[in-house]
Amino acid sequence: MPTQDDVLGYFDTLSNWGRWGDDDELGTLNHITDDVRLAAARAVRHGRSVSCAWEVAVPDDMERSTTACPCAADMPGAEHMPAPGFRADRRWGFSSERLGISFHGNVVTHIDSPCHIFWDGTMYNGRSHSLVDAATGSAWAAVTAAANGIITRGVLLDVARVRDVPWLEPGQGVFPDDLEEAERRQGVRVRSGDAVLLRTGHGRVRHEAGAASGFTQAGWHASCLPWLREREVALIGADTPQDVQPSGYEGVLMPVHAVSLVAMGLWLLDNCDLEACAATAAELGQWDFHLAVAPVRFAGTSGSPVNPIATF
Repeated sequence: MPTQDDVLGYFDTLSNWGRWGDDDELGTLNHITDDVRLAAARAVRHGRSVSCAWEVAVPDDMERSTTACPCAADMPGAEHMPAPGFRADRRWGFSSERLGISFHGNVVTHIDSPCHIFWDGTMYNGRSHSLVDAATGSAWAAVTAAANGIITRGVLLDVARVRDVPWLEPGQGVFPDDLEEAERRQGVRVRSGDAVLLRTGHGRVRHEAGAASGFTQAGWHASCLPWLREREVALIGADTPQDVQPSGYEGVLMPVHAVSLVAMGLWLLDNCDLEACAATAAELGQWDFHLAVAPVRFAGTSGSPVNPIATF
């Protein structure tokens, strides 16, 4: 079990600053090479796709203003539209929305880019927090660094299944021994460029009882961080917001978030719904798959709501 000093030391010992150049904003996504994407394509053996995201609920998770116009020709201002057909065609109508969403937190499925977390006022690759502006967002390591999408091999490590429990209890951490036991039982091995999705079973709890409030949760223990760097993992996800809470370290509230994003440049998928993915993997006896994550290109943002798709 690493001490707090060990975990604080991870900011140096696990650092990827400068590894891919001083101007690198991709971090561990650099592990996803063309060969890794080709290997991910070969993981598709059944042609079955499942979502790994939660539906964004209205009004709980999102503010929405909807306009419904049964006949567009009757809407105010239609007489001023430049297209004559707009005024003449009385059979078509439309609906549209204006959305407002705060996606960080413990409910919405989203990706965190490296600019999401600071440590001592510093972001990944040594950039200052001052590069984040209230009006324009972040000029460094924003989600748009992944504008071409994250396409790689995904590996589901079902630790709840390995421990033979329906779910891990809040506050229970997942350790490197759990990861390697999951690999052994599932007949899969995490390799360079993979995305590792951790199932604690919290998704089952949410399906049965709804989303819980509070800050106590199962998740990755900080001791997994050296393992993730050694395996050259490109992206991690979980059915919780990643870090086990309490973390066990008084001086480091969220060590997985802080070390991953700031030191390693390791992108995070928070709050996945992995129940369908786990059921499909168990049915097919296949725990790796093609994973596609396409962040919305919101300029300057520290992340994006996403709908990760696993194809077996």
